[in-house]
Amino acid sequence: MAASELYTKCARVWIPDAEDVWKSAELIKDYKNGDASLQLTLEDGTNIEHKLDPKTKNLPHLRNPDILVGENDLTALSYLHEPAVLHNLKVRFIDSKLIYTYCGIVLVAINPYETLPIYGTDIINAYSGQNMGDMDPHIFAVAEEAYKQMARDERNQSIIVSGESGAGKTVSAKYAMRYFATVSGSASEANVEEKVLASNPIMEAIGNAKTTRNDNSSRFGKYIEIGFDNRYRIIGANMRTYLLEKSRVVFQADEERNYHIFYQLCASAKLPEFKNLRLSTANDFLYTRQGRSPVIDGVDDSKELCTTRHAFTLLGINESYQMGLFQVLAAILHLGNVEIKEKDSDSSLIAPNNRHLTAFCELVGVTYKDMSQWLCHRKLKTATETYIKPLSRLQATNARDALSKHIYAKLFSWIVEHVNKALVTSIKQHSFIGVLDIYGFETFEINSFEQFCINYANEKLQQQFNMHVFKLEQEEYMKEQIPWTLIDFYDNQPCINLIEAKMGILDLLDEECKMPKGSDDSWAQKLYNTHLKTCCLFEKPRMSNRAFIIQHFADKVEYQCDGFLEKNKDTVNEEQINVLKASKFHLLMELFQDEEKATSPTGQAPGTGGRTRLSIKPDKSRETSSKEHKKTVGCQFRNSLQMLMETLNATTPHYVRCIKPNDFKLAFSFDPKRAVQQLRACGVLETIRISAAGFPSRWTYQEFFSRYRVLMKQKDVLPDKKLTCKHVLERLVEDQDKYQFGKTKIFFRAGQVAYLEKLRADKLRAACIRIQKTIRCWLARKKYLRKRSAAITIQRFTRGYQARCLAKFMRLTQAATVIQKYQRMYVEKKRYRKKQAAALAMQTILRAYMARQKYQALLREHKAVIIQKRIRGWLARCWYKRCLEAIVYLQCCIRRMRAKRELKKLKIEARSVEHFKKLNKGMENKIMQLQRKIDEQNKDNRLISEKLVGLESSYAVEGERMRSELSQLRGVEEDARNKAIQVSSLLEELEKLRKELSVTQQEKKTLEEWAQTYRSEMEKMVSELKDQNGSLKKEKDDLNRLIQEQSQQMTEKMTRAIAEETHQLETDLNEERSRYQNLLSEHLRLEEKYDDLKEEMARSSNIKPGHRRTDSTHSSNESEYTYNSEYTEMEEGSRAGDDVTRGMDTSLTLKLQKRVTELEQEKQSLRDELENKEDQFQRARARDDAEFRKARGAELEYESLKRQELESENKKLRHDLAEMRRSLLGNTAAGAGAPGSPAYKVLLDQLNASCEELEVRKEEVLILRSQLVSQKEAMHHKETMTEPSVFAEDVNKLKDADELKQAYVGLKDTNRLLEHQLQTQRRTYENETESLRGELQNVKEENNRQQQLLAQNLQLPPEARIEASLQHEITRLTNENLEFMANDPAASQEARVIILRRMVDLMEQLEKQDRTIRKLKKQLKVYSKRIGEMGAGQTEGQTSPGQMVEEPIHPVNIPRREKDFQGMLEYKREDEMKLVKNLILELKPRGVAVNLIPGLPAYILFMCLRHADYLNDDQKVRTLLTSTINSIKKILKKRGDDFETVSFWLANTCRFLHCLKQYSGDEAFMKHNTQRQNEHCLSNFDLAEYRQVISDLAIQIYQQLIKCMENILQPMIVSGMLEHETIQGVSGVKPTGLRKRTSSIADEGTYTLDSILRQLNAFHSIMCQHGTDPELIKQVVKQLFYIIGAVTLNNLLLRKDMCSWSKGMQIRYNVSQLEEWLRDKGLMTCGAKETLEPLIQAAQLLQVKKKTDEDAEAICSMCQALTTAQIVKVLNLYTPVNEFEERVSVAFIRTIQTRLRDRCESPQLLMDTKMIYPVTFPFSPSCVALETIQIPGSLNLAFLTRV
Repeated sequence: MAASELYTKCARVWIPDAEDVWKSAELIKDYKNGDASLQLTLEDGTNIEHKLDPKTKNLPHLRNPDILVGENDLTALSYLHEPAVLHNLKVRFIDSKLIYTYCGIVLVAINPYETLPIYGTDIINAYSGQNMGDMDPHIFAVAEEAYKQMARDERNQSIIVSGESGAGKTVSAKYAMRYFATVSGSASEANVEEKVLASNPIMEAIGNAKTTRNDNSSRFGKYIEIGFDNRYRIIGANMRTYLLEKSRVVFQADEERNYHIFYQLCASAKLPEFKNLRLSTANDFLYTRQGRSPVIDGVDDSKELCTTRHAFTLLGINESYQMGLFQVLAAILHLGNVEIKEKDSDSSLIAPNNRHLTAFCELVGVTYKDMSQWLCHRKLKTATETYIKPLSRLQATNARDALSKHIYAKLFSWIVEHVNKALVTSIKQHSFIGVLDIYGFETFEINSFEQFCINYANEKLQQQFNMHVFKLEQEEYMKEQIPWTLIDFYDNQPCINLIEAKMGILDLLDEECKMPKGSDDSWAQKLYNTHLKTCCLFEKPRMSNRAFIIQHFADKVEYQCDGFLEKNKDTVNEEQINVLKASKFHLLMELFQDEEKATSPTGQAPGTGGRTRLSIKPDKSRETSSKEHKKTVGCQFRNSLQMLMETLNATTPHYVRCIKPNDFKLAFSFDPKRAVQQLRACGVLETIRISAAGFPSRWTYQEFFSRYRVLMKQKDVLPDKKLTCKHVLERLVEDQDKYQFGKTKIFFRAGQVAYLEKLRADKLRAACIRIQKTIRCWLARKKYLRKRSAAITIQRFTRGYQARCLAKFMRLTQAATVIQKYQRMYVEKKRYRKKQAAALAMQTILRAYMARQKYQALLREHKAVIIQKRIRGWLARCWYKRCLEAIVYLQCCIRRMRAKRELKKLKIEARSVEHFKKLNKGMENKIMQLQRKIDEQNKDNRLISEKLVGLESSYAVEGERMRSELSQLRGVEEDARNKAIQVSSLLEELEKLRKELSVTQQEKKTLEEWAQTYRSEMEKMVSELKDQNGSLKKEKDDLNRLIQEQSQQMTEKMTRAIAEETHQLETDLNEERSRYQNLLSEHLRLEEKYDDLKEEMARSSNIKPGHRRTDSTHSSNESEYTYNSEYTEMEEGSRAGDDVTRGMDTSLTLKLQKRVTELEQEKQSLRDELENKEDQFQRARARDDAEFRKARGAELEYESLKRQELESENKKLRHDLAEMRRSLLGNTAAGAGAPGSPAYKVLLDQLNASCEELEVRKEEVLILRSQLVSQKEAMHHKETMTEPSVFAEDVNKLKDADELKQAYVGLKDTNRLLEHQLQTQRRTYENETESLRGELQNVKEENNRQQQLLAQNLQLPPEARIEASLQHEITRLTNENLEFMANDPAASQEARVIILRRMVDLMEQLEKQDRTIRKLKKQLKVYSKRIGEMGAGQTEGQTSPGQMVEEPIHPVNIPRREKDFQGMLEYKREDEMKLVKNLILELKPRGVAVNLIPGLPAYILFMCLRHADYLNDDQKVRTLLTSTINSIKKILKKRGDDFETVSFWLANTCRFLHCLKQYSGDEAFMKHNTQRQNEHCLSNFDLAEYRQVISDLAIQIYQQLIKCMENILQPMIVSGMLEHETIQGVSGVKPTGLRKRTSSIADEGTYTLDSILRQLNAFHSIMCQHGTDPELIKQVVKQLFYIIGAVTLNNLLLRKDMCSWSKGMQIRYNVSQLEEWLRDKGLMTCGAKETLEPLIQAAQLLQVKKKTDEDAEAICSMCQALTTAQIVKVLNLYTPVNEFEERVSVAFIRTIQTRLRDRCESPQLLMDTKMIYPVTFPFSPSCVALETIQIPGSLNLAFLTRV
């Protein structure tokens, strides 16, 4: 393919950059051959000109299409080069937060510097059993691949983890070992996997330290071999260590620490057991304070020490050895603080009594003198003599540090040796997996001997890696039968030869060390002379003669020669070693006693910076320690490395390359420069180069056809996919060298896939353009047609409008003509009527004038007559008045004379009273009486005056009378003169009366003023009352609103609280059920394990015939409800008891028995707790109901009291008001005739109305207050408090005197009313008590009679009992009836009805008595059993604990009158084994059981059980039930993997359980029974205990059924739900690289969704055929759908290639098919659909828009069943399949995380696929009558007899 075809406009390329290493750019114009530069545009919009190299003319690297960015495997990239690899890793690490990426066979792991939730047990389970390419890259995938290949290929494996310090090597190796420990388990009870993991904290404590790059950096390399047995379970491990950095013990750079163990000891120095170590803080010791960073953020060293000590204990290192280790470590710290002083220039000394040296000597058990002597001196030996040479201060200090390093190296080797001893096993190792954790390639500013050894080791590892990669490539090509051509790859053998060959660097170094005066300078000169001109990989620095440069595979490294010889020799003062060997400290003696024993199989080397020495694993072929000292460090290291390479070459390697993303430990921060350096150093780019040199892109024919089907024409598609792909490729790619056809795959050169993708994108783009063109044309035509239709419509409506306007105009014209006609007619009519009215008016006026003239004449005549009449009357009245006055005067004179006479008499009497008063002082009382009499007379006078007023009214009558008298006295003049005097006196009296009248009028005026004042005051009072009324109304409204709000709040709160409590109780109940059922499954697992151990030990033991012991008790592995039986004694105990016991390990047996006992106790406690929970739930519900009723009753009672109080208060107020009204009426009665009296009545009416309104308002307020108080009291038990302010205001308002008085009176009335009611109730209660006592006496007498009758009947035969009872009762009723009819014949009809009812009641009582008798018999049997057990305990083993002793109690077998068939089956005791064998053990569901009625074995067993109950045979019942349970367990253990068998026995076990309940005699289970079924109830035994046993057995069978179904469905789920394209053509296939390698793919069929549906149909039909309860089927289906949803979702979350829009559509379609299956089976209500909700929401999440904030809000509201971690994971994994889809931006994911921050949920990523919903067995009574059941002959049960 020409460059001009690829480097076109808009093509994207990579160009070098100083900061980002590589930068992306886009071509502005096409490239043409011969161009010297490229016109580019950077991503920030900058235009640049990129000049090409004039010599090579190499074009920049092309960038991969966006669809390939972020791939799991780097080899899937079309363009394989450095910038593509770097960019892919950066996108996955920064954008998707994915730290693992495949690069062919290498797993690249980038350290996130953050704890990620991707290493839990759920993740391990998800990767277990999966192919390496099927899941996203992970360290668990590599571990699973190694484990799988070990089991499949029978070949040892190794995982090589390498990388820089801080890259995460140790963590990766730790997680790999954790994976092996989890998935494989242990082959013994010693928990080897826990010990393997426990070695990690120990090795980290003694071998890890903080550096500037890593807080937990491993300062040694290690290779752990994890051993497996032939069943691939962990049996042990072995550890080999390399390159321990001993120099760190005595020196640390800034911001670094010594090994963790020292700081852990210092942090725990205050512990009591560490007092004798004399430790203090880390800053007090030289060896721990040099780095000036004694603390690591987030790490508690004291807690870490606890972890380390626990790990030591787990590995079998006891407390004494641990304290010995800590003692040696403390001694090293004290040795570092020993101060050496300078004596002179060539000698030194240690001050006597140096406390640190003293502490050191005491801790290690040596003498102070010897140690101080040899720290400052050295012994030199010659051929003839020995002398001691003093050491200078510097030499002595170096010797002290060398001793410290040597002691620590010995201690390290001792710990490793003992760890290996703890991990060793006696079981034969079948295979192993090795995990190598070693330094990566290192280069620093100053590189010394340590870096030389590390890089030498990496050269060897890189060579092995290159050879392995080359070998895999060759195997792949040969497998596909593609012509193999040698690929040029970098071979670092010359560099290895430079180092290790003869006359190499190590050889020359050893030679120089043997020279007496050898030095680093002379060694450097030898290197220059030997290799400078002969080897191109060796160079000499220009500015130095003491350094050399080696061209390693990763980079050039300059090494400084200073210290090489000294570090290679690694000498220690021999006299110091001898002093330590003479120590009395036992641990130190072990370290230095024997070099071979003291040295573990480890090699050790120092660290960095030219300050270290190496300790290397010695050659075991050497025997003496003297020869060992002669071997140099370089030679030891070369031998150890050679052994390591031999081990690796003998295994199948797996590579993990750890990358450090930045040097600042920032979370998810990527530094391209540092990353590229490490990628070059670790060999990833070399892998890419090797892959790119051949055919890196590989597609299967099916994948190629599916992806590039769009590039094919219809005629190109042939039935043979391989031939179709060949024809298409020959047409699309002309160069035949760009691809090769293999047997199953097509191989492409680098860049060809990108070219095909470009063609595909162009084709799809052209198709899109055509689709857009067609759609736009369709839209335009549709728009045109719409416009045309609109124009026609407008024209139609316009023309219609014009026509309507014309019609309207015509109608208006006609209407105007009609209007004009009627208008003209109206005008003429009006004119005529006007003239007519004028004529009539004139006639009327004329006639009226004439009438008035005539009327006035008549009026004048009438008035003259009236005047004359009036004048004549006046004259007569005047004459009458004169006569009357004369008569009155005469009467007055006479009366005056009489008055004077009376006055004279009164004066005389007064004088006599005065005299008498003087004489007698005792007359004062009489005077007082007289005074009162005077007062009364005054009152009489007032009455007289009132009478005078009455006289005025009778004046007219008197006048008439006087006129008549005057007519008689006119003739008598003399009489008139005499009476003239009397008239004058009367006139004077009249004047006096007039004065009194004026006074009365003045008083009246005063009263009117007072009334006016009173009226104003009352009006003011009325206004105030109105204001108060308004305030009361407002208060009433507020109180009503408050009451409503509080009532609503209380109702809502109570509803919410009840709902929450109910939900919590249901949750607790389900959790308890789940825990209980999990314990049952654990118990079953232990039983099976125990049985396996028994069988295994029985096979391994020697069976001796003739000596057998029958075990009288059942084995301890049975549960508490399993009873002993003769069958188990004969068949199991006698055959295997003695042999198993003899061959069994006693400790293991006791341990298992203890564990089983603990589980049984825990199960019993959980069962009790479950029952307590249920009881608490019922009691809580009953308590809530009772409290509610109580609160409601109190509320009603309180309201009634308040109502009575208000009624009494109302009566009193009415009484007071009536009295006030009467007083007002009485006061105003005197002025009734006054004009102001109506005002008083009006005022009184207003006052009455105001008072009534006030009473109504007060009454309402009081009622509302009472309701509020009652609601407060009712809510008090729910802990709800009301605001006290409202009631405080009410109390303050009640402080008014009148209201308090009224309240007091009302309270008294209420008390009286309550007393009256209480007395009434007491009398009623006493009456009722008397009546009840009488009835009770009658009942007692009746009961005595019934007991006597029962006693008489019990003496009769059973057949005559019922008849005698009925006869007696009929006789009694007949007598009562005759007596009743004799007394009242008219009530005979009613008596008959009563008698019939009585008969029915008697029949019901009879049935109840029968049930009571049966229950009493059962209780009697239970008590007999207990007595039998107690008696058995006293005997000497004659009977088993479960059997009954029959001597104390002899139960009577009551004979029954048998009918044709009673629904029972009889069998002989010796036929029980045959019954169990034929009915359980040998019954095949697929054979005989297919044609049986559902549950027939259960019915047969229950009918046999009924007969044993009928015979009252306790032993037979126990034996049958125990044999049944054990046989079902046995058949399930034997055929537990057969779904039909498990389903069959689950259905029969449930049916047997339901039969035990249905025929138990309990009323709760007998509601749906027929009369005949009630007769079949058990009569002698209560089998409630066995019901619980069988229920537990059913739970175990259910769990086994679920596991069986899960095992069948598990291989189908991922393939059918995710991988298979149910909707063809929706999803495309992306390039896959090497993810599905041949070594990872097993031969298995392809499953589809139809396979899952067919399997579900099979499950459902089999369960229905076996008669499984519908409710149980619903629970099974719900559990299956949960498994399907959980497994599918977990795989979706761990597979980046499945997270796309098209896959979401496929998942939703598959889920809809499952829902349709549920709908067809009628299982939509079982809850299975809800279990798929997380999967549905995940599929919707893949399809919804993911751009704006509105989309984020919609996602948050939609995905309620998904956790935040799952949502973010799906968004991070979302991968477009086509270029038209867009990736999810990082900002959008951050928005989602922000919105979901407040969710309270579990951080777990994956769903728990092992979770099993707790199962329940709802009671389902059977309608099958036992007497109708027929036993087919195919069951071979002819020995059963129907009873």
